[in-house]
Amino acid sequence: MTGSAASPSFRLAYVPGVTPGKWVRIWQERLPDIPLELLAVSAAEASGVLRDCTADAALVRLPVDRTVFSAIPLYTETSVVLVPQDHVVTAADEVSTEDLADDVVLHPLDDVLDWERPPGQPALERPATTADAVDLVAAGIGLLVVPQSLARLHHRKDLTYRPVVDAPQSGVALCWPEDATTELVEDFIGIVRGRTVNSTRGRVQAPAQTQPERKRAEPKGGARKPAPGKGARGGAGGTRGGSGGSQSPRRGKPRRRS
Repeated sequence: MTGSAASPSFRLAYVPGVTPGKWVRIWQERLPDIPLELLAVSAAEASGVLRDCTADAALVRLPVDRTVFSAIPLYTETSVVLVPQDHVVTAADEVSTEDLADDVVLHPLDDVLDWERPPGQPALERPATTADAVDLVAAGIGLLVVPQSLARLHHRKDLTYRPVVDAPQSGVALCWPEDATTELVEDFIGIVRGRTVNSTRGRVQAPAQTQPERKRAEPKGGARKPAPGKGARGGAGGTRGGSGGSQSPRRGKPRRRS
């Protein structure tokens, strides 16, 4: 699932709004000989490309089926309401779902927010995609609540957005099949978790210091030899005739008896 033994590669799928660029750059620095292939998929397609091994791992929106997939939550996004530039909502810095009660709020079929009940008035039909819903917002048909990254992805000069303080939020996670935790998957896990290249938990590590290098780093013969005049006997200057410190007793001529 990481390519042939002769030419391994790592295939990473990602859903709209997720930007894997930072992690891809780190991968290329640490593993320049192993290509990382990016695969853009819709939120609905993400689990399928993992099940059929089209991708080794994916950056997805939660929730995922934890009986099949392992997942590491990475971050949670703010939800925003996308509105025309001249909408009354733009007068506030943030809004609540109650503030949207009198507006038509579009609920596309690929909506990634887990609503118990979507806010506002329902549209006559649900748009097929978020991109279709954005076009309807621009046409003045209704408003749209999405994760902030999707509002940025579908940016238009005639639209803006405001945070919705009590809307469900979308969590983004790294996900992979539980029974396919390969060494390359472990490498990518280390990258998204911010492990350094020398981390003992990461597979890719800096070369250990070799035995000859360790020998060169140590003084020859192990412990440092004492400098001349500083032998072990008698402490500093403990050799016979030395100056300073404690010395051996003098052996002069005996005194003449009177």
